[in-house]
Amino acid sequence: MIGTRGSPLALAQAYETRERLAKAFDLPFDAFEIVVIKTTGDKIIDRPLKEIGGKGLFTREIEDDMLSGKIDIAVHSMKDMPTLQPEGLVLETYLPREDVRDAFISPRASGLEELAPGTVVGTSSLRRKAQLKLRRPDLDVVEFRGNLQTRLKKLEEGVAEATFLAMAGLKRLKMDEVPKTAIEVETMLPAVAQGAIGIERRVEDSRAAEMLEAIHDGTTGQRLAAERAFLAALDGSCETPIAGLAVLEGGTLHLRGEVLRPDGSEAVDDALSCVIEDGAEAGREMAGKLLAQAGEGFFDWRG
Repeated sequence: MIGTRGSPLALAQAYETRERLAKAFDLPFDAFEIVVIKTTGDKIIDRPLKEIGGKGLFTREIEDDMLSGKIDIAVHSMKDMPTLQPEGLVLETYLPREDVRDAFISPRASGLEELAPGTVVGTSSLRRKAQLKLRRPDLDVVEFRGNLQTRLKKLEEGVAEATFLAMAGLKRLKMDEVPKTAIEVETMLPAVAQGAIGIERRVEDSRAAEMLEAIHDGTTGQRLAAERAFLAALDGSCETPIAGLAVLEGGTLHLRGEVLRPDGSEAVDDALSCVIEDGAEAGREMAGKLLAQAGEGFFDWRG
């Protein structure tokens, strides 16, 4: 049984997982039951995540059901995942990564540069909010929670003039009709693990481990090892504006990272390259450098 959140994007990711497993083992789709689990993060959509507990709000109920044996594996958007899993669970299977870029969404503008001072932009991401305020402090940023469809509806209703979504989600849902402009990573570094799907299982479940090994994408795993080590060393959460991206070129891994003040008034960034096998160590090294540059009090919330 495959556990997942119930949003259209979460279900699309669960269907992709089911399809890959079915093809890998020549089984019918109905051999894998998809179980929808509503999480606290899905139930409370009128408050910022930092006020109600951070990233674990999208995984806790799903992981509880896995530990109790109600489901066998769980499918997650990796950018939502804490860097540590509960005792008894392991997260080591990743599907091929989609487009990592953010998308600028607006019915009337094709980019930030077209927005007039004072224009309202909605986002629930502290990273995006800080990056936006760093580049366009003259814009008015408002809280914009809910799944992809909910945020698009808010945009249609005029709650904001523009918002941001992940290109990966739009592509997985084949939402070509959405008025979007991809933002290159050189302009807006994405969230750690953005565009990646992870599959979690119980540590002792050898049957699930064997099946998941057949659909694991090693390249995505190598990239996420560096990015998530970077995030973990920064003690990253939904309360911390952090961006990071690893790319592979031959046998070399290139890692970029950025940390920002929550109000977008300042940012520090770095980049380094290493052999792929040293990716996790490189992530920790970069985190240490950025913490030293940032100094005490850098992440203090200012509103």
